[in-house]
Amino acid sequence: MVARKFFVHHNDANFNVDYDTDHGFDVLKYQLFSLTSIPPDEQRIFGGEDDHILSNDSDLNKISDKLRLVPINEEVEGKVEDKETTEHNAIEDVNLAISDEEFARMLQAEEDALLFQQFVASEDKATIEQKIRPYVSQVLMYEDRIRQAAARKTVPVDELEENSLVALAKEGNFTPIKGEQDHAFLLQLLSWFKKSFSWVNAPPCEGCGNETFNHGMGDPLPSEILFGGSRVELYRCNCCSMITRFPRYNDPVKLVETRRGRCGEWANCFTLYCRAFGYESRLILDFTDHVWTECFSHSSRRWMHLDPCEGAYDRPLLYEKGWKKGLSYVIAIARDGVYDVTKRYTRKWHEVLSRRNIATEPVLSSVLDNITKECRKSFTSQQLSLLEDRDKSEIEELERELRSKDDSKGFLPERQSGDKQWRISRSEYGLNQNNSLGFPLCPVRFCVDEHVTRIYDAFPLVLSSFVERGFSKSLAVEYLETFRGILKDFRNSPFREREVFLDPSSISLQPFVTQMLPSARELLAALSIKVKLDADRGYHFSLAGDPVKTSMALPVVLDALDNIILNLKKIEHFDYNSLCMPLVKFNRICSGSVFASGEEFPLGVVTSAFDGICSSKWEEPNGARGCWLVYKLLDGKMHELVTYELMSANDAPERDPRDWVVEGSDDGGSNWLVLDKQTSQFFENRYERKTYSITPTGFLSNAFSFQAVRDVKATSRLQLSSIDLYARHTTFPTSS
Repeated sequence: MVARKFFVHHNDANFNVDYDTDHGFDVLKYQLFSLTSIPPDEQRIFGGEDDHILSNDSDLNKISDKLRLVPINEEVEGKVEDKETTEHNAIEDVNLAISDEEFARMLQAEEDALLFQQFVASEDKATIEQKIRPYVSQVLMYEDRIRQAAARKTVPVDELEENSLVALAKEGNFTPIKGEQDHAFLLQLLSWFKKSFSWVNAPPCEGCGNETFNHGMGDPLPSEILFGGSRVELYRCNCCSMITRFPRYNDPVKLVETRRGRCGEWANCFTLYCRAFGYESRLILDFTDHVWTECFSHSSRRWMHLDPCEGAYDRPLLYEKGWKKGLSYVIAIARDGVYDVTKRYTRKWHEVLSRRNIATEPVLSSVLDNITKECRKSFTSQQLSLLEDRDKSEIEELERELRSKDDSKGFLPERQSGDKQWRISRSEYGLNQNNSLGFPLCPVRFCVDEHVTRIYDAFPLVLSSFVERGFSKSLAVEYLETFRGILKDFRNSPFREREVFLDPSSISLQPFVTQMLPSARELLAALSIKVKLDADRGYHFSLAGDPVKTSMALPVVLDALDNIILNLKKIEHFDYNSLCMPLVKFNRICSGSVFASGEEFPLGVVTSAFDGICSSKWEEPNGARGCWLVYKLLDGKMHELVTYELMSANDAPERDPRDWVVEGSDDGGSNWLVLDKQTSQFFENRYERKTYSITPTGFLSNAFSFQAVRDVKATSRLQLSSIDLYARHTTFPTSS
C-alpha cells in the first residue's frame, strides 16, 4: 500500500485527493468523478514533468503529485492543446500497434489450428449432423401453443410483472417503455425459474425419502416414453433398498410438471417458458456437455446469454473463464435455423479450433447452412430478408467480441449447480475459488430510497402517540401486529388495484381504527395508501397514487414493523425514554449516489444495501479480501453522521463483514476522516441488525465510505442486506 496525495487542477478549481496506489487507476478516476461529475471514460488526466496523458500503465507511485484533469470533449486553446492532442494520438497509435501485434499472433495461431484440423477432422457430414439434428425437432416443441399455455399457467405473472416494474423503479425509471419492461420481466422470469426448478444429483427415495445411490440404467416404461423419457436412471435407497426411477424427459411440458432435472432439463424447460412469453429464443448446445438459452434483445439488437441452472444473464464467458471449460462447439438451435455461436463464448479461439476435430470448418458450415435452409423453406421473402440481415449482424458482432479485450463482464464464478464431486468429474470446477475475473468497480448508481426514509420517519409519530395515550407495551404490540396484518392483506391483493376493507362494527378493530389510524397518516402517505369510510363496507384502504411506488414501499414497511415489534418486546418500559435507536429510526440519509469495489449483477447490486428490504443484499464477489463503497450526498447536502446500522444477509454467515472502517469527507471524497472503526464483529443470526453510534465530532460530511474485510480463507465473497446511515436531528417528531 502506497498512500499518495494528489493536487488535481480542473477548470479554475483545485482538489486534494488522498489515494492508495494499490487500488489502481480506475479508482482514481472514480474519485475524480465524485468531485467533478466528469465520467471516468470522459477524463483525460495529465501529469509528470512533461505533462503527458496518464493511462492504466502509468506508475502512480513515481509521477508528480500535481495532476490536471481535462474532459475529452473540451477544447483547450493554444499550443498546449496541440501538444496534448499529439501525445494523445501517439499513445493511441502505440495501443493500436500493440493490438495489431496481438492480432497477428492470434491469426497465426488460428492458421496453425486450422492446418492441424485438416489432418484430424473428418470431411464426413454424418457425425456432426447426427449430433445436431435431434435438437431441431426438439425446439419445435417450444412453438406448440398447448405447451406454451401449460407453461404460462404455472407462472405467477402478476408477481413477476410487479417485480420487474419495481426493479426498474429502483433505477429511477417509473415510466419504462415496452422494451425495458420486457427486458426486466425476462430477468424476473429467470430468477423465478431458478428458485422454482430443482436440481437432481440423485433423487430421494420415493419410499422413505432418504438418500439414494446410482444403480445403473433401466428400461423405460410406456408412460415415460410418451414424454421422451427413453433414458431412465435407477437409484437404490441407502436405507430401505427401494429402487427409485429418474426418467430423463425430453418433452418440456412434462418438465413443467416435474420441475426437476439437470442442465438438459433446466434449459429445455426454461426455453419453453421464454417462448411462451413471446421472447425469440434459442436452445444452446455445448458439445462439452452443457445446455443453456439465448434470447434476442430488440433494444440492444443482439442475442443474450441466459443460463437457468446458474441464474446467469449475459455472461457468455462464464464457462471458459469461470468454469475453466475447454469449449469446442457451441451451436444455437431455433425454429428458424442453426448457428455456430462458439465465438461468443470464448476469447481463445485458436485453442478452441484445436479441439474442433469432429468436422472441418467448411463441413460444419455446410451442415448448418443446409439445416437452416430446411427450417426456413416455408418462410416469406420478407421474413427471410430480416433473418439474413440479422445473421449478418450477428456474424460481425461475434468477430468484434472475439477480438475485444473487454473479456470479463462482471464476476465469473465457478459452476454452482451440481454437487462438488460431479462438477470436478466434468472439469467444471474452478481451479482457484478466490480468483475473480471482473471489473474492479461497479458503475455509479443512484439510490431511489426516499420512501424508506419517509417510512422510518413516520414510525416515531405512531409510537409517540401510543406513549401519549398511555398504551402498555403489550397493547402497542397488539396494534402494530394488527396493522401489519392489514398491510399483508393489502400486499396480497392484485398490485394494480390493491384494496382492503375493515369492518367498523368489529369490536376488536374499533379501538385500532379510532386510536392508531389518526397517528398513521404520515405512514400511509409514505406508502401511497388512502383510507376512506365506505358506508356499506367499512374502512376502505386503497391506492393513492402510482401502484409501483406502493409496491416498492410495502416490503419496507413490513420489514420495519417486524423489527419494531421485535425491539418493542425486548424493552422493559415503554415510555418516551424508550423512543430511541434501535426501536425508532429518524433522519435516515437518502437519495445519494453510490459506487463500490464490486457487485453481483443483477440481484446483488450495491443499491440493494439501501433499499430498506431485508431479502435483498449487496454482494461483493471479492469482498472478503477487502472491499469498499462510497456514498455521496447530492445537491450540496451536508450531514453529521451519528449512527449507522448494518444487517446480515439471508445466508452464508462466512460472508458477513468482520472488520470495517466508516469514514466521512467534507469535500466530496478528496480527504477522509475516520468516524468509526470496528473489529472482530459477529452476526449471530441471519437478518440481524447491529447499531453503531458515532462519537460526536460535529464533522459535517457530504460523502461517506465503508471499507470492510473478511477472512479470505473462509470465502471470497462479502455481503450485507442493508447499510443505513442516520444524521443528527434537532427535534424529535411527536404526534402533537
